[in-house]
Amino acid sequence: MIATTPQPPYYAVIFTSTKTTTDEGYNEMADKMIALAAKQEGFLGVEAARNEIGITVSYWKDVASIKKWKEVSEHKIAQEKGKTTWYKSFKTRIAKVERDYEFHKTN
Repeated sequence: MIATTPQPPYYAVIFTSTKTTTDEGYNEMADKMIALAAKQEGFLGVEAARNEIGITVSYWKDVASIKKWKEVSEHKIAQEKGKTTWYKSFKTRIAKVERDYEFHKTN
């Protein structure tokens, strides 16, 4: 599902990853983190896709909100589990969205 975001500017956290063969608990934790992020001040939405690589993009009101999310204790536990169990590699990018536009088919 495509996230509904406000008029720019806002921020995107782009998390790109490759997984190990261990899936135990991964989907449950991913769902839990999305639900928890949605409760954080400044959270605007999220989009995710997984194939050979996974890409999760979360949208935030400002950099301060992103920093607070990174420090949430349950999120820190998930980050550590990702490093020790679920991910071969990952990269996080933070970008300021200055412009967006969209298309919707009408039929």
